[in-house]
Amino acid sequence: MIPSQSSRMAPAMNITAGGIGDKIRGAMAVGKTRWGMLALVFFATTLNYIDRAALGVMQPILAKEMSWTAMDYANINFWFQVGYAIGFVLQGRLIDRVGVKRVFFCAVLLWSLATGAHGLATSAVGFMVCRFILGLTEAANYPACVKTTRLWFPAGERAVATGIFNAGTNVGAMFTPMLLPLILHVWGWQAAFLCMSALGGIWLLFWGLKYFNPEDHPSVKQSELDYIQHEVEPEQTRVPFSKILRMRGTWAFALAYSMTAPVFWFYLYWLPPFLNQQYNLGINVTQMGIPLIIIYLTADFGSVGGGILS
Repeated sequence: MIPSQSSRMAPAMNITAGGIGDKIRGAMAVGKTRWGMLALVFFATTLNYIDRAALGVMQPILAKEMSWTAMDYANINFWFQVGYAIGFVLQGRLIDRVGVKRVFFCAVLLWSLATGAHGLATSAVGFMVCRFILGLTEAANYPACVKTTRLWFPAGERAVATGIFNAGTNVGAMFTPMLLPLILHVWGWQAAFLCMSALGGIWLLFWGLKYFNPEDHPSVKQSELDYIQHEVEPEQTRVPFSKILRMRGTWAFALAYSMTAPVFWFYLYWLPPFLNQQYNLGINVTQMGIPLIIIYLTADFGSVGGGILS
């Protein structure tokens, strides 16, 4: 009797599934401290995107309160992007030179203060200044998260770790329309910015007390440290920025990102005002919140799933 194709494939599938399960159990058995460090950068990313998404959700209230035009709102978002672009270059260099713990602490402190300062702004120009400073400081998030995953995870786990912390972008954008309407209804838009600022302060407490590099962490087991550092990587040499710009990989990544990022930013900034104006949904969880939650929840599956597949 000749075995069917499905029967021949079944053992291979079981072996593969078992191999993945054994790999996960083995990775967890060596220690869990690195996953705690990943949780810290995941929550930082979540807070980062709550701060960003809040403006889109509150746009109808703010536009009415301060008589914003569509161009005013566009300029406010434009100045965030300008600060963000400048901050990416500056923050990455600082993290490499000074260290991820100190630079990220200072960046989150400053962006939390900038978030709170939105509550004091009384005009479109005031919001432009606040958003520029917010972009300049929030740009530290991705370089710091990538640096943390490189320090704490072996090469074989970094794609998964990156996918997990990157899922914080969608979690933050998803929680914003769930939580903000409640705060707006009770305390108003100024208090909403102050609450977001306070969340950053809580995160700073945990980061300051719990984050250390692997070799300095008081709770990391030797088995986990060996697991993180067991892969010998080539010695790093400083690469001139001019050489990076000549690499085809740099431009390939930039081109790919330039195609995906505008879509996400459009959803973040313009979808809430569009839903409000086109369908008169209002700022509440059941009407505006549900469409946004579905979009960002779907993106979360893509973020983590892409990391696993990588």
